[in-house]
Amino acid sequence: MAVPATALAAGMLWFFRDPEREIAQGRVISPADGVVQSIMPWKDGRTRVAIFMSPLNVHVNRAPLSGTVTSVEHIPGGFVPAFNKESENNERVVWHFDTELGDIEMIQIAGAVARRIVPYVPQGTKVEQGDRIGLIRFGSRVDIYLPEGVEVAVEVGQKTVAGVTRIDRD
Repeated sequence: MAVPATALAAGMLWFFRDPEREIAQGRVISPADGVVQSIMPWKDGRTRVAIFMSPLNVHVNRAPLSGTVTSVEHIPGGFVPAFNKESENNERVVWHFDTELGDIEMIQIAGAVARRIVPYVPQGTKVEQGDRIGLIRFGSRVDIYLPEGVEVAVEVGQKTVAGVTRIDRD
């Protein structure tokens, strides 16, 4: 009885790990550990970079830029797998940051197993690039919308590390 309980406890501790990171230099850094799932131009000129986080990734998300959190909005929804196109209607938290690049939108999307998103900071908080801002439990996706004119430096299929991988190119 003790062996399965110990294994479960060890697995939970490993899953909820939150390692220290040396934050990279750059205008926009990855908010999430994972793999770039898609890069899509948006009708308003922005570019969406979607990062899929598997259950093996660290699930603490970080501020992609320094600035002020102008809104943190929880939107109820479904729980289809985060790599699925229908995940656009999943449970999510929409963040807006007032930054040197203007308004930056980031969305934490819950997956089929991830049923809880935990924001760490409220609206009005000033954050530094790489600060921990929230957690998505058990696999999910984080989308970041880059403003028009910001060139993407990552590719579909590329692994990202929150606070370390640079998302934009000079």
